[in-house]
Amino acid sequence: MDSNKCSAQVGRFEVVETGRRRRWTEDEKLKIVLESLQAPRAVSSTARRYGISRSLLLTWRRSFGARASGDEEPRPGFVPAMVMPDPPPVQSTATSASGRMEIVSGKAYRVIVDAGVDMTALSRVLDLLERR
Repeated sequence: MDSNKCSAQVGRFEVVETGRRRRWTEDEKLKIVLESLQAPRAVSSTARRYGISRSLLLTWRRSFGARASGDEEPRPGFVPAMVMPDPPPVQSTATSASGRMEIVSGKAYRVIVDAGVDMTALSRVLDLLERR
């Protein structure tokens, strides 16, 4: 017998099962994430619909690269690069009879200037056209 009268005796000990932890496949997670992105402020309602916490859904969104809000810092990543051929050289033909000059660069552009053109301004225009 117990000599301490203040201690409670446990007559029955019961283990209550709360259920098994759910396992979501990657496809199911992606479907839920895409559904949460369909409308603004759809995170809570989507989480309730599937019986998951809002924080778990936001974690899934981050792991799938979906931006949960506009104030997050963008993460560094890789951007696909394309190697483009060099543009054709700028060809210029001068016609001395009229004092005009025509500058043609492939099919991209054609510039016709008078003989008294400011070369600094012309240089800026050509640089701008080359960047396009």
